[in-house]
Amino acid sequence: MISRRALPRALLLPVLLAGLTTGCVAGEDATTAAAPAAGELRIDYAYYNPLSLVIREQRWLEQDLKGTKVTWVLSAGSNKANENLRGDAIDLGSTAGAAALQARANGTPIKAVTVYTKPEWAALVVAKGSPITKVNQLKGKKVAATKGTDPYFFLLQSLKAAGLAGTDVEVVNLQHADGKTALERGDVDAWAGLDPLMAQSQIESGSTLIHREPEFNSYGFLNAREDFVKEHPELVQAVADAYERAREWVGEHPDEAVALLAREAKLAPEVAGVVLKERTEVDLSPVPGADQRAVLERILPTLVEENQVRSAEEARAALDSLFEPAFAQKASAS
Repeated sequence: MISRRALPRALLLPVLLAGLTTGCVAGEDATTAAAPAAGELRIDYAYYNPLSLVIREQRWLEQDLKGTKVTWVLSAGSNKANENLRGDAIDLGSTAGAAALQARANGTPIKAVTVYTKPEWAALVVAKGSPITKVNQLKGKKVAATKGTDPYFFLLQSLKAAGLAGTDVEVVNLQHADGKTALERGDVDAWAGLDPLMAQSQIESGSTLIHREPEFNSYGFLNAREDFVKEHPELVQAVADAYERAREWVGEHPDEAVALLAREAKLAPEVAGVVLKERTEVDLSPVPGADQRAVLERILPTLVEENQVRSAEEARAALDSLFEPAFAQKASAS
């Protein structure tokens, strides 16, 4: 089920589809919002972040923050969430932990305020009938990946473990949904996949996961712009509280959570079930701390070696200053 007791120390892959709308009013979706007026909260939702779907569906923030305009923005991937945080288009956004570290190391002033899942949302995928069965067979091949996201960092770590470098493959930089399409059309040899798109490709198109390594996946982080944390801590706390409410809701309503993901992401229920019940751990501490740091410590050298951060010193400083645990600590204690 969707808890530590029911899941095998879960896994998750994550996923994304884009298609944002404009011209929002309170509670509607938007691609980009103007600079926030007093009493406005701009927050993302993502198909790789199941708790965000619950909060948006239940309208808890709209109900609890009377007089505050709540604007929801769809994130198609960690890279898009970071772009919107960097561009001051949203106040809080969902990313993988590695993507948050990379963004802060490269100058995006964000803080990780809560952990929403421990997923196995990334793996290396080949199309049905592909002769490729091992990572080292990818040398010289085309691999679709979304740079700045966990699947891309998963690819780099997997190549390194197989004795290869990022330059040994031709990375075709595509958003996750486009990477899936490119794989199934035969335009690339492999894809660094993300759930739920990855599970969909497995079940509906016969694609094969040739390499899985749960420890190469980083946690799901909800990040806030640093200035927003300082100026509106009460809104950040309200969001952290809503996330804990959603965590409890998912644990109590696993089938409804699957149905919600299937409906929102336009997935078959079977696909949504694989993602949430087999590869996503929701019942975990929301407080960013030692467990998350340990994962990022393992990933950091690869980010440096593959020039994904400006310097090792900045990456280390970013890791030392990324977490803002007080909001999740208060939310989980209440």
